[in-house]
Amino acid sequence: MTEPPTDAEPIPDLLGEEPAVRIDLKDLRQTLVFGFALGTSLEQFDRALGAATLPASSWDHTTFERDLFLEDLVQRSLRIRIGGRAFSPCLPYLLRVMSEPPREPSVVAFRQRVLEELAGSADFRQQFERIYTGLVAVRTALCSEGGARRGGGTHRRLEILRGVEEVVNDLAGSFEGASSGLSRLRAFGLSVKATDTYERLAALLDHERHLGTVDLRVQVGADGALRTFHIVAVRENRQNPFHTSAIWRFFTRLRLLLRGYRVAPGEVAERLLDDVWSGMESVVGMFIQLLGDMEFYLAGLALADMAHDKGLPVCLAELVRPGDVGEGAGMAIERLYNPHLLAGKTTPVPCDLRTAHDDAVVIVTGPNSGGKTRLLQSIGLAQLLGQVGLFVTAERARLPMLSGMFVSLIQESRSDQPEGQLGMELMRIRKLFEELGFGSLVLIDELCSGTNPSEGEEIARLVISLLPELKSQVFVTTHLLTLASGLSEDPPVPQLEFLQVELDLHERPTYGFITGVAKTSLAHRTAARLGVTKDELSSLIAAKKRAAATQAPARPRAVRKPRPAANGAVRALRRR
Repeated sequence: MTEPPTDAEPIPDLLGEEPAVRIDLKDLRQTLVFGFALGTSLEQFDRALGAATLPASSWDHTTFERDLFLEDLVQRSLRIRIGGRAFSPCLPYLLRVMSEPPREPSVVAFRQRVLEELAGSADFRQQFERIYTGLVAVRTALCSEGGARRGGGTHRRLEILRGVEEVVNDLAGSFEGASSGLSRLRAFGLSVKATDTYERLAALLDHERHLGTVDLRVQVGADGALRTFHIVAVRENRQNPFHTSAIWRFFTRLRLLLRGYRVAPGEVAERLLDDVWSGMESVVGMFIQLLGDMEFYLAGLALADMAHDKGLPVCLAELVRPGDVGEGAGMAIERLYNPHLLAGKTTPVPCDLRTAHDDAVVIVTGPNSGGKTRLLQSIGLAQLLGQVGLFVTAERARLPMLSGMFVSLIQESRSDQPEGQLGMELMRIRKLFEELGFGSLVLIDELCSGTNPSEGEEIARLVISLLPELKSQVFVTTHLLTLASGLSEDPPVPQLEFLQVELDLHERPTYGFITGVAKTSLAHRTAARLGVTKDELSSLIAAKKRAAATQAPARPRAVRKPRPAANGAVRALRRR
């Protein structure tokens, strides 16, 4: 394999402000060699790409990935489609990029500029998608096996080299005038075209396509059918550096035979193909890194497409360091909605969200099925999408630049859990304080709901009073309304804020949120909607009784058995 690009050479890196070779080209070499010779598996490329390095991040995906259903989001709402065709991205790599927001704001800004330029220019997006489909075609060809027919392997290798040539030409001819990181792709393509190895590749393919020119003279009948044709002249492509005359080829083969070498048909061509391929291996290795980077942006564009199809906005977030925009400036999002809902048949209902402090502790109350859990999920995904540099599902978003996220929305009972419900809740709180770093986002659903209200309120008050010391944005939902009401009247910390589910005139949730504390959880309305009332349950019991009565078998009537006739002695005794 040729040496990887140096710092002075253009590198097609679309994820870092400073371009870098992030994939292990030496480790990838064996996969490329086998792929070109015999074919390899897609898993080998996914493994190499999944192990590529990324810009430095302080986020730990284990503290939020499961509860935000990140893999479901990638597979359902970030589906890559080009020209009606669906493409499957390298899931391990895309999930890593999505779950490891870069530490430096400049890296996020670099990605946002790339995405903005792609979304703002139909030509750039078309060029981007054409290059991506070309890269997929090269990878697919490397994963295919050689043909069984004679010459099938040579034909397959030529197709791989043609695909490489086409991608290089597309890179060199695209993104003219780009001001974002897209310009790196054009610079990379031009630098590859200027190398001796590419000239050999182009010459070999030209030799294969244009071995010579044949002039024909044909005769056509009155019916338009071809009658005869004569070869007028044959001209070989002598300008190609791979051209050799027939006499030279004859004497070369004769000289090898005299020395005891036997050259099989096509063997010389195979060696030429291998020689040209070895010179392009590092370029193809960079293709694999570029393929993964492009899938990141195509996934972001797919999210925007799904949102626009439902008449919903997306935006690039304004990221600020806590305290940079005025004293106490917090989170501000207009028309926020949950991206998970884009894949469904219904249209999400947006809501506005604003906090007054960059370390606010927000208590969210309201009835069941009012959207509280979905709100927490929407906030977490907005923060994540904003900090990785993708579109946020909102019309406008100003987000603090945070160092991590802790999300706890799902509490599942397990047969092997070491504690009861209260113990598991206490372990969740302990885990929060163990893993949470300063300046993070905390999203907790139903805090202290696993014990009696008095003990739950005491523990929840303790947690809420300590969380501000970690300088984190905190959102907590609870059905402990007396706790929320007491905290609003006598807040233990000044950063405390309150949101409640907005209700319409008929006390139905609008899926919007307003300031304040809910007065009731409307459990009776939820019970009525789901048919859990006294009348409904009584009617179910009565129906079961009627069904049991009609299906019960009839009780058989008692049959009186005839008394056996007494013998003569007994009858005589009775008469006496």
